[in-house]
Order: sequence, then structure tokens, then C-alpha cells
Amino acid sequence: MSFYRIVWLAAGAALLAGGVLGAGGRAALSAAPPAWMRVDAAHKLVSFTVTAAQGGANGTLNFNGYANGQMTVIVPAGWRVHIDFVNSGAGALPHSLEVIRDTGKIPSQGIEPPTIPKAETGNLIAGVPPMQKDTVDFITQPPGRYLWFCGVPTHGTSGMWVRFDIVPGGAVPTVTIK
Repeated sequence: MSFYRIVWLAAGAALLAGGVLGAGGRAALSAAPPAWMRVDAAHKLVSFTVTAAQGGANGTLNFNGYANGQMTVIVPAGWRVHIDFVNSGAGALPHSLEVIRDTGKIPSQGIEPPTIPKAETGNLIAGVPPMQKDTVDFITQPPGRYLWFCGVPTHGTSGMWVRFDIVPGGAVPTVTIK
């Protein structure tokens, strides 16, 4: 089990059980989230920097180095999500990101319209070109199991997806790694 998974699971459990409160009644965590995740609990906002093709993991078909469901991002329902999407250019392939419902079957390409309104990069099927960026802003709703999925044809079926769960209120955003 990874260090981040242990810390975030423990921190989440402490907060749910009436955990530690910092100044002004805000939850204070003893460990920082991954560098690519920022949580503003007071405003129910979580921001991510999602790097497509980070390094060579899964033949460059990955988000922040993870593919094939190796990572799960959990965000409470009703929170605002901001994603700075960056295609690192590794592998010289276009990539995209879309939030789709986890049905247990990976589609061959992006799905229009997105499952959650506005939860997709532009050029979903064509993808964001190498060394280019995009932003995604949406509100998590409804609770359920979803995926961050690359909509470029065959990328998702080749493993370019990670889990994205929306949970009923009361939790804090977390990241777990298998």
C-alpha cells in the first residue's frame, strides 16, 4: 500500500469521525495531498493538474503516470472540480479527458455528451495535441462510480483510464493508489 493511500485514508477517517479541526473550524490534515491536487474545503473546490502521458507508464497512455484503474480519485458530491489538463507530449500522441460513468465496460472512444455536464476537455475524440493544455471545470453530481477516460479512439481500451468516484457529502477529496 502506498504512503499517500495510507495517509489519505487515515486523514479521511479522522475527519469523518469528527477528526482534527484547525483554526476557524477548518479541517487540518497532517500530510499534504499529492503535488498535483489542491483542496479548498472551505469553498468545496478541488483542483487537479492532470498530466497525460506522464513518463512511459502503459506506453504513455496514462494520467499522472497511472492507467488501467490503478488510481482512484474520490470527491464529494456538490464540489467544484477544476482540472488543468496537460499533454506532456511523451509518445507524441494527442490525449483528452472525459468523466464517464463506470459501467464495467470501457468504450472504444469518447462519449458525447459527457456524463457530467462540462466534464471533458475540448476536442474529445481528436484530443489535445502534444505539449498543449486545456482546462475542465464542473460540479460533481450525482454520487456514483465514474472514470477519468481518454476519449481518443483506442486509448481508453488500451488502459488510459483511472477511477473517479463521487461520494455523498461529508467526505474530503482523496486519492488512492493500487
